[in-house]
Amino acid sequence: MPFLFHDVIFGPLRSRRLGLSLGINLLPLNNKYCSFNCIYCECGWTPAKAREGMELPTREEVASFLEQKLKELVLEDYLPDAITFAGNGEPTLHPEFGGIVDDTIRLRNQYSPHSRVTVLSNASRIHDPLVFKALLKLDNNILKLDAGTEETFTAMNNPVEDLDFNKMISGLMQFKGNLIIQTMFLKGYVNGRLIDNTTDLEVSAWIEQLLKIRPKATMIYPIARHTPAKDLEKISRSTLEEIALEAGKEGIEVKVYE
Repeated sequence: MPFLFHDVIFGPLRSRRLGLSLGINLLPLNNKYCSFNCIYCECGWTPAKAREGMELPTREEVASFLEQKLKELVLEDYLPDAITFAGNGEPTLHPEFGGIVDDTIRLRNQYSPHSRVTVLSNASRIHDPLVFKALLKLDNNILKLDAGTEETFTAMNNPVEDLDFNKMISGLMQFKGNLIIQTMFLKGYVNGRLIDNTTDLEVSAWIEQLLKIRPKATMIYPIARHTPAKDLEKISRSTLEEIALEAGKEGIEVKVYE
């Protein structure tokens, strides 16, 4: 079954990468809303008409719900390590993303100044100047790069609209290192075709792209939950550590998460 969040503000939850994380879901509460259709997404497949007739929370609602939750957490002395834009798809699709980022930083400063404002994004909208500007304001600007080649990128991430892979790489380079790359490693068959981004060739291509982007950190991880494609394999920690070692030889800091 798809793993969906049914609230605008959820958690705090323990995150393998972020510690205690308070989530912000800017997307529909009962449906996935995304610019990708990743074969491994815990939210399931992206609906064919992903942007039609889906109601998003308003900027005012997000700020109100967040403030209410932060006040509760202050009283409980249970403030999060991170306040994270995540949820049921791609958070930067929200038309008021930039303003919501500003509100979130203001409320973080007021109630939980040690929390790191974070985004988990697929990087599909970094070409939008307003989105780009908003992402630069975040403490943890975590952007997806699952492959070093366009063929594997398309096979794994399945953009629902035209997205030029090389243009996306150029966009990631424009952050000038002020970003964290996240990468899912997997292998398995989808519609009879083997998809494997752990091969020597694929890993070398991925490292080549990282050398262009020069992120301040890179997070790699395996499948952790149910996937919509049925025949995908969880990559072992030892394989992930070998990939991290290869990247490290090129001066790229990579941390393995499970």
